[in-house]
Amino acid sequence: MSGSPELRIALAQQDFPVGDVSGNIDKIIAVLHQVRQAKSADLVVFPELAMCGYPPEDLLFHAGLRRQVAEGLARICAESGEVAVLVGYPEYADQHIYNSVALFAGGKQLANYRKVCLPNYSVFDEQRYFTPGSAPVVVEFRGIKLGLGICEDIWQPGLPARAVAAGAELLLVTNGSPFEMGKQALREAVITARAAETGRPLVYLNLVGGQDELVFDGGSCVADAAGEIVFRAPAFAAGVHLLGFSRDRDGRVAAIPGTVVPLLEDVPSVYAALLAGIRDYAHKNGFPGVVLGLSGGIDSALTLALAVDALGAMAVQAVMMPYRYTAAMSLEDAALQAKQMGVDYQVLPIEAMVEATRGSLQPLFAGLPEDATEENIQSRCRGILLMAISNKTGRMVLATGNKSEMAVGYATLYGDMAGGFAPIKDCTKTLVYELARYRNSIGAVIPERVISRPPSAELRPDQQDSDSLPPYPVLDAILDALIIDNRSVDEIAAHGFDKEVVVRVLEMVRRAEYKRRQAPPGVRISGRAFGRDWRYPITSGYRHKT
Repeated sequence: MSGSPELRIALAQQDFPVGDVSGNIDKIIAVLHQVRQAKSADLVVFPELAMCGYPPEDLLFHAGLRRQVAEGLARICAESGEVAVLVGYPEYADQHIYNSVALFAGGKQLANYRKVCLPNYSVFDEQRYFTPGSAPVVVEFRGIKLGLGICEDIWQPGLPARAVAAGAELLLVTNGSPFEMGKQALREAVITARAAETGRPLVYLNLVGGQDELVFDGGSCVADAAGEIVFRAPAFAAGVHLLGFSRDRDGRVAAIPGTVVPLLEDVPSVYAALLAGIRDYAHKNGFPGVVLGLSGGIDSALTLALAVDALGAMAVQAVMMPYRYTAAMSLEDAALQAKQMGVDYQVLPIEAMVEATRGSLQPLFAGLPEDATEENIQSRCRGILLMAISNKTGRMVLATGNKSEMAVGYATLYGDMAGGFAPIKDCTKTLVYELARYRNSIGAVIPERVISRPPSAELRPDQQDSDSLPPYPVLDAILDALIIDNRSVDEIAAHGFDKEVVVRVLEMVRRAEYKRRQAPPGVRISGRAFGRDWRYPITSGYRHKT
């Protein structure tokens, strides 16, 4: 290859908040000015739907958004001088909406491409909004023919091949691909396959940042024509990354190798995703900080560590709300962690609240045995205190429930489920322990006793989670099979699980749907979370047939 690149591309791996069209345009133009001033690139590429953020959902139907997008396109076109811009946007044309990218240079629009493959599974419902494009688009820029694509388009082998058949020498693909555990390796398997199949370098650019329950992890990369990754950007970090492309001795366009940042392992990547989700949900929604109940148990301990790492100790308040069943070790461990992490820590006993509530109900409950009702009163008193603190201070309540609990309903509606955001909602109990150990490997902030002691809700004497649930390793394996893999009871039992236990778990999951529908959003980190990709009816006559 020649000593200097014939085409220099800047990948703008950035966070573009949903709906903030004006702010996103400002960011796009600022990056363009930065590149132009540095004379570092000929073309700046921005992610899928960068103008309006991804996913914009029903905002796309608002006439006001359509007007702002049109104004933004005009601004970008006017700013595209000697440095070109490839930007994702919602295209309104002929009574349709398209998921499109446009190429601007020299104050003119040189090309427009409409996404062909519209995903309509898992968290994606693009067919609700967009009309698919139909044709490949290849545009020549600085002597190199660029084939344009958007996200799902490269997951279908035929579409990149169509672009190559139309003359593409280099494939540029913009993306809004959300994080899930193991997703980057899966993406790169597709990226390298498409590059090797077509014999063309492929440039992959992804978003970063949290959007409600979704987190976009970046991981932008380049595969060469042989299907090898020759550049990878850091995950979960905004940046502008410079790439070079030249022709080899045979005249083919080739990528100049750059830095290949190592892939994150599963648990560190989940931890990073949870941090991004907490930070962006709090900041983008204008919360000055967060408050949470710190019980001395593993879930709240991990949530506290995540909150401090995401927002800083000054933005976090922890509240211990003991009752007569709260163990001394819980009080000691909560105080120790709060002190170690430097957060505002308060102890608010709930004995008087609980007894007053029980006293008010005594005429109605006379002669009835105690059951979960009395346990739930404790949890709901704690919820009242946390929500009062939230109302008074503006801090958002972080719910501390995990996926295992949410799945089987081992949580109190309007009690420990109360909150504005549930960071570990998609983390099984097994994963919670792994995340806690990982955090302590960076710096020990969660007391070891919190990790090693048997988990307990501490709502009655000598209570343990195992009194009500199968052991978590068993429960979590069954839940993954049910929720992520959609396995039947018989299929799960065939893998060595007791069939009666599997049926019991399935019934708990079914009965808890009404609770989950009222739970706060949380970060999606698995292949299927209780959120936008879980759509089960509350009222259902479905039962397992033996």
